[in-house]
Amino acid sequence: MRASDADRERIAQVLHKATAEGRLDIHELDERLAAVYAAKTYGELVPITADLVLSGLPQPAVPQYQPVVSDRIGGEPGSAVSVAFWSGINRKGHWVVPRMHNAVAVMGGIEIDLTHASFAEAEVTISCFAFWGGVEIRVPDDINVKVDGFGFMGAFEDRAPGRRHIPGAPTVRITGLAIMGGVEVKGPKRKKSSILRELLD
Repeated sequence: MRASDADRERIAQVLHKATAEGRLDIHELDERLAAVYAAKTYGELVPITADLVLSGLPQPAVPQYQPVVSDRIGGEPGSAVSVAFWSGINRKGHWVVPRMHNAVAVMGGIEIDLTHASFAEAEVTISCFAFWGGVEIRVPDDINVKVDGFGFMGAFEDRAPGRRHIPGAPTVRITGLAIMGGVEVKGPKRKKSSILRELLD
């Protein structure tokens, strides 16, 4: 977790209090203050006050943060393969995406909707192969997505770029190859009223 200016200032106050109580000398105070203001994360702040037990300070010098674990991680993995050969497949609703899911579209189409999906592990991969066919993957806003596929006489497109990283959320890597076909990653479906508000804003 990244530390804020307020967190660094709080630790600095702890060090000043320790100096006033005689637990640190001036040179130690200077050294530790330099370390405080150079710290980027909570992990760097913790050792600075680890040897100090201060009166009137019942709470830890640095807040103890528990990692956030998404409730969408876990469950019995679903099918590891989606194959459309001169046909179409639609995976939507609640299903558990396995660690590796292969989507193969040959002269057919596959639609994968992750809006209500769960994920067997914190990081899963969807590997796509489209030949004269198409794979469409719809991703919600509350997961992390990495797209790194390749198109040859076709397209491998990420139409929902610019997503911010969400700590603790599942990560879906979408990779593969599109030959004379297409793989398209889209954001969540939006209601017409929401789209209208965005246009007006």
